Formats: sequence, C-alpha cells, structure tokens
Amino acid sequence: MTAQTRDNQTIAPTPSTAPATAPHDLASHRGAPMALVVLGSMVVGFLAVVALVAAPVVPATESALAGAVLCGFAVGWAALAAFSTWFTVQPQRWATMPAAVLGTSGITLLALGSSAHRVLDWVWPPVVLALALWMALRIRRDMSGRAARWLLYPVVGAMGLAAAGGAYQGVGAAVDSSSVAMPGRLVDVGGHRLHLSCTGTGSPTVVVEAGGGEQAANLGWITSAVQHDTTICTYDRAGRGWSEDAAAPQDAVAISTDLDTLLHRAGLPGPYVIAGHSFGGLYAMTFAARHPDEVAGMVLIDSTAPHYDGAGVVPPGSASYDVLGRVAALASSVSRLGIGRLYAIVAPSDLPPTERDQVRASTAKPGMLRTTIEEYGRANDSMQEAASLHDFGDKPLVVLSAGVGSDADWPQKQHRLAALSTDSVHRVVDGASHEALVGDPVHAPTTSAAILEVVNAVRTGKPLSK
Repeated sequence: MTAQTRDNQTIAPTPSTAPATAPHDLASHRGAPMALVVLGSMVVGFLAVVALVAAPVVPATESALAGAVLCGFAVGWAALAAFSTWFTVQPQRWATMPAAVLGTSGITLLALGSSAHRVLDWVWPPVVLALALWMALRIRRDMSGRAARWLLYPVVGAMGLAAAGGAYQGVGAAVDSSSVAMPGRLVDVGGHRLHLSCTGTGSPTVVVEAGGGEQAANLGWITSAVQHDTTICTYDRAGRGWSEDAAAPQDAVAISTDLDTLLHRAGLPGPYVIAGHSFGGLYAMTFAARHPDEVAGMVLIDSTAPHYDGAGVVPPGSASYDVLGRVAALASSVSRLGIGRLYAIVAPSDLPPTERDQVRASTAKPGMLRTTIEEYGRANDSMQEAASLHDFGDKPLVVLSAGVGSDADWPQKQHRLAALSTDSVHRVVDGASHEALVGDPVHAPTTSAAILEVVNAVRTGKPLSK
C-alpha cells in the first residue's frame, strides 16, 4: 500500500502482518542440532538392519542376509538426507549417494543370491572405498558442528576398512585358487558334492573324521603315516574345505548319511576302520550305529562324549525359523571382509607344509566360519544321536585320551566309550593336548599307530593287545 494524504495529513501504509504462504515462521522447525539429526539417522539405520535381518521373509542365507544389512544401512543414510532437510538449515543431500550405492548392492544380493558375489566381490571394494573418501570430504565441507562430524567419521572409516578388507579377501582367494591345488576328487552325494582324498593301498580302508571346525587337511600327519600300510581316506564335510554346501542342517545323522553315500559312490568297499577326532568321534559312532555291517573297527581320538540319556534320536524340529543359521550366515558375511584370512595367517599350525597351506586357504573361505558355528550350535543334537551306539560288540576299539588340558570328568567319559566293545583299549597319551593328537608331529604318530593296530586286528582276527 502506498502512502496517501488527506487533509494535509500523511497516512502511512499498512504493513503486511504475515507471509502469504504460511501462518508461522517456516524456519521454526528447522533448528534441530545436527548432531541429534545424525544420531537419529544412525538409530533408524540400526533398527532397519535388525528388522530386515530378523524378517522371516528374508532367507537365512549369507547373500540374502548381507543384502538385508546393506539395505538397512541404506535406509540410515536416506534418513540423514531426509531429516537434515526437514529439521535443519543444512541439508545433507550427498547422503543419498551412499544410500543409493548400498541399497543397489543389497537389492542385487537379495535378488540374485550367491551368484552376485562373483561380481560384487570385485566391484564393491573399489567403489565403496572411493565412496568413503568422497563422503569424508563432503562431511567436512557441508556439515557444521564438530559433534555431528565425529559421529559420522567412524562410520565412514568403517566403510573404508570394509572395502579394503573385501579387496584383500578377493585378491587372496584368487591367489589361493591358483597356488593351492585340491587333492583327490569331488563326489556327488545328492544335491551337493563332497571332497574325498584317498591314498595308499590295501584293506580294510581307513576312514577318518576330522574334529569340529576342521577338515581333511588337518589330518596330514595321520594320512602320511597310515598310507604306507593300507588305504586311508579323508574328506571335507559339507560346506568346508573343497566340499559344497548342503541344504539340510548338518548334525551327526546328516553327516553319517553323507559319508555312507560318499563311500559307496566313490566305489570304496567296506567294511571300514573308522576313526574320529573330537566331534568327529560323534560322527564315527553315529555311522557305526546306523551302518553296523560297514564298520569293522573304530578309533576314538579324544572324542566328544555322547549324551547317554536313553534317547539316541533327536526328533525333527517343528520351528522353521532358524536363528542359528542366521547368526552363522551373518558371520560368514563378515569373513568376506578379510577377517578369516587374517586369522588363517596367524593361526598356529604344525602340519606338513602342503596340508598347512590347504588348511590356511580353506580357513580363509567365508563358508568355514559359518559351518563351524553351525556345527557347534548343533553339538547337542549330535551328542544325542551318537548315543544310539549302545554296543560295538567284540569289534576292535581303541580310545585315545589327551594327557593334558582335559576336564576332571573327562577320563570317566572316555572309559565309558571304551566299554562299548568287549575288545577295547583305553590309553591316555601323556603330554598330548586335544589337538596335538592329530596336529602335532610328536604325538600324531601315537594316533597313527593306534589306527594301524585296529587295522591289524581286523586283518588277523586277533584281539587287541591290552
């Protein structure tokens, strides 16, 4: 309104009392501290990760759960872009870039499954490393407030470390595949293939089950000694070493079923002398209980003791939601960031050089951590299933126990194992630890001698020397 005059008086224009677009100050809701907005976005991202990982519609596989985690992180970065625009005067629109990259990666894993790893394992590390550097620059340039920046810097730094670890894992896996050769062969056991390695000649064939979390290569000292007198076969259980994953949970019954199929499809006639170290003893006993005509003798090497509660059989679970499988699959995803490879380098090993390299190459694979977690998680089931072996008759049985590092009730449990057969010997190996019985060149010969002792008893029909 312009000024007007009336009767020689000046009338001032009437000022406008409010903007035409809103009845209040638009900036009144945009004064939130940036640190609070950043923290809120991080909480949203964390809750999104938890919800997606726990969602029953997301399969309990490594690729699917890794995809769910990435999508959850993407939600957190998208929340930062949105919240900073709505509640502050410093919109952080750059946050849509990590949201897009992580979200695309996550959706790709969810949609394509494990096949996507062949591409993402090589593309993802350099892309995310470059993205993390760019994000650090944008945070420094566009975000005021030291607290807000220092909330985000560790997150961005973790992304950079994850990218570097992923590159380390990918390059290391490529080197291993070209320098560490697989001994033996792969045999289809129905839906997946198992790695089998047999050396030596003669019968009966010795079959050895490695301990919990271990593989055929961990038995290098045993194999090299026994092969001079008879055929000895070692193999990798499903999901470890060179063996492929199995769809079904791997408890003692599933493992012994796979082993029976493996031996028959490989054309290895029984009856066998079967030996088992640690958890491998549970699988050996379960195999002997389910296939008594195929086992002529047995050696239990500081074996885990069964649960003799009278059951012997574990009823199938009614719940379809696999918590253990989800935890194991997430751990396997973390191994893709180089964690397993770092452990493989520093892990002590007194094995022969060839088997040592095989063990380290396999330990670095993501699947090894997953299958180890699952194996220990199903230990109670396997211990109950192994209890189905109530009587080994008069077949030769040697029970070896570690002389050091055992619990107080361990000797009693080992004596009970020896009582399975009327032709048995229980020996405590002085100075030997649980692992040394197979992995130490000083004490492994004692185990090899026990195996050959049972082989000789089967061949001659004579009882074991007490």
